[in-house]
Amino acid sequence: MKTEYKTKQKSLIERLLIENRDRHLTADDITDLLRAKGDDVGRTTVYRTLERLVRDNKVRRFSMPQGDSACYQYIEEGKKCSEHFHLKCSVCGTLLHMECEQMSLLNSHIAEHHGFKVDNFKTVLYGVCGNCVGENQ
Repeated sequence: MKTEYKTKQKSLIERLLIENRDRHLTADDITDLLRAKGDDVGRTTVYRTLERLVRDNKVRRFSMPQGDSACYQYIEEGKKCSEHFHLKCSVCGTLLHMECEQMSLLNSHIAEHHGFKVDNFKTVLYGVCGNCVGENQ
């Protein structure tokens, strides 16, 4: 069995993800944020570390359609991302969790009346976030 070492770079990446646990970050975002802090971590190291953290169930990977970069988010203990929908802003690219009782009712309606179980982890609604709507008015 291969021994895994806790490298400084892995620790920096994991700490950054924990500090930004409410955000969805791309590998480029992570690289840029680390460099802005003065931590020079290569993009390849970031990708390798993200793969390992996803495999170890410490980080969740969101695959985006149409060739957009995948987003990553630290998994807080006890939180399940499959319990809610996601909102993706078509302008700025922000990915938000939508925890709303009305969407739970929609899930129930779809299951009861249409015999279909929605996979909320993969369900992304596209539109324009409040910040971008405000900027474009």
